[in-house]
Amino acid sequence: MESPYKTVIFDLGGVLIDWSPEYVFLKEFRGNREKMDWFLNEICAWDWNANQDAGYPIVQATEDRVAMFPEYEKLIRMYYGRWNEMLGYTHEDTLEILRQLHSHPDYQVYALTNWSGELFPRALAKFDWLSWFEGIVVSGDEKMRKPFREIYELTLNRYSIDPKMAIFIDDSPKNVVGCEEVGITGLHFTGADKLRSDLIQLGISI
Repeated sequence: MESPYKTVIFDLGGVLIDWSPEYVFLKEFRGNREKMDWFLNEICAWDWNANQDAGYPIVQATEDRVAMFPEYEKLIRMYYGRWNEMLGYTHEDTLEILRQLHSHPDYQVYALTNWSGELFPRALAKFDWLSWFEGIVVSGDEKMRKPFREIYELTLNRYSIDPKMAIFIDDSPKNVVGCEEVGITGLHFTGADKLRSDLIQLGISI
């Protein structure tokens, strides 16, 4: 039976691209994971980084944080100053799934990512396979981010995607819930093998 799905939308970080502040800060904290985790939860916190994913300027964000925690200035400036070191490798097993979908005549592939618009060009320079997507929506460029419905609606409207014919893949459960609220079928990514199985169950030929 032919699948009703014609569009597959990928998250990038955690699904296709490895990224982690740990690559910088675990060394700075001399292997002390407890201290590193405290710093990343309390000083350069995840919700602070999410603001930059929604378009807040990196320079201003850094100065804001230094003003709040001047005793951690050196470490705070490392967060974006050494950001390239946090950008890791391609998840090759997921990339193979993308490759098959990209080469299949029945499917179109897009990306929807929470990512600073200032930093995303570095990913474009590093990962040439990003050119396989029909289009990429970068939250920082749009001044909105997942899991809020506006960015899913923007993606659907920009590329004339029928939500009933679309699948969205993300490693964050809340982002999957967000896509489902606008009628897209969501898949929570936990690994390439499970993703392949989930796609096949939905009738996708890979």
